[in-house]
Amino acid sequence: MSGTLRCVIVAVDGSEESMNALRWALDNLNRRLPAPDSDSPGRFLILHVQSPPSIATGLNPGAIPFGGPSYLEVPAFTAAIEAHQKRITEAIISHALEICSEKNVNSNIIETQVVVGNPKEKICETVENLHADFLVMGSRAFGPIKRMFLGSVSNYCSNHAECPVMIVKNST
Repeated sequence: MSGTLRCVIVAVDGSEESMNALRWALDNLNRRLPAPDSDSPGRFLILHVQSPPSIATGLNPGAIPFGGPSYLEVPAFTAAIEAHQKRITEAIISHALEICSEKNVNSNIIETQVVVGNPKEKICETVENLHADFLVMGSRAFGPIKRMFLGSVSNYCSNHAECPVMIVKNST
């Protein structure tokens, strides 16, 4: 890989693996971005994909007992999940920005974005929409059984993203 990078996306999910991927990107790709004062400055986009509340809980609050309709949503339940997810997302983004600060990265090149949906699809969609030059993500190293049921976001993105993908694995 050679040349200048205009847009680097780092996908973070709050795991230590994703934060290590962010550290790797800042250490290895920061100098490849155009200067912030250039005609077309580069940027690091820290991307977090938040699951929709129904997926985040992995459950539905269920039918109203004693014969109530099963299609009704319980607004308080949904609102509580959304508030909880918002707090988690804020903590993830805050932690990522702390890492950027520790690495003394120019804050003018750092952007954050939160999208809601399936991580596999939303990461690739963001790469495409922003014409990203490079995607960096961590790998949780699920075993074969978990990977079979949950799928591997990093594997999916490495096969579907429209740019080079660096999967940073933790060294043991």
